[in-house]
Amino acid sequence: MLPPEMYHQEFKAPEELQDTIKCFWYNRRDSEEAQSDFEVVPDGYAEIIFHFGGECSISYNGTLQPLPSPFMIGLLNQPVIFQMKNRLEIIAIRCFPWTVFDLLGLPSGKVEVHTFEHPIAQLHSTLNTLIQNGRVDEAIEHVKEYFLNAHKAIAKDSMLFKAGIAMTEAKGTLPVSQVAQAAHATVRTLERKFKESSGHTVKDVSGLMRFEQARNHLWLHPETNIAGLAIDLGYTDQSHLSREFKRYSGITPAAFARKAKKRRQMVSDDFVAFIQA
Repeated sequence: MLPPEMYHQEFKAPEELQDTIKCFWYNRRDSEEAQSDFEVVPDGYAEIIFHFGGECSISYNGTLQPLPSPFMIGLLNQPVIFQMKNRLEIIAIRCFPWTVFDLLGLPSGKVEVHTFEHPIAQLHSTLNTLIQNGRVDEAIEHVKEYFLNAHKAIAKDSMLFKAGIAMTEAKGTLPVSQVAQAAHATVRTLERKFKESSGHTVKDVSGLMRFEQARNHLWLHPETNIAGLAIDLGYTDQSHLSREFKRYSGITPAAFARKAKKRRQMVSDDFVAFIQA
């Protein structure tokens, strides 16, 4: 079965939000099937997801769990399968994992897909009206305004901000000691603050950032030499890349590249195999 046809657009975060939010995005999926599955592969971000139109569920322990709007996808350590019915439209906020819990005023923790009661849910009705009328840009602006106001209420942590910049610029390749140096902190202090804010260690997030680079590169360039890619991304060798890649995706980089090549031959550029995140 072909994957659902998808339209995807990203919107840059205002400068005031760039220390907490990577971007905002809109996604529309249309399927000829009554219901269809799509896979979300791990990356280095947390996402707050509003969805409209068709139903959205997650396959968990062999059963389907309907998802409210909004819900949050935290850092994943393996792919998750979502199921949609008919047409599904999404507005999402892609956050740095060390900022998302403070931004929402929630306790941090290792959550993958998280449903929660929160004032942000009050946005859904307005966003739904805008989306149903095709006013996507206005919907995005409405979300931006909400987070600009929310951002004013959180205390900025310069240590985490500096650490985040260093990790992002290095695409997850810096050892923890160098991240701590960039943040002007000891390794122990950084690890404690990072765990408190995100529920994960610096190494956890760095590993996901680096995997994301490998995943994206192999999707776009499936003929890439994997041994060379491992060196380019700072892995010890090809076997190191393969272990980490399989840990997060469930398959080896070679198998993923074959899958990407086959999928790209089957479908046009209007189709994708996973959400670019």
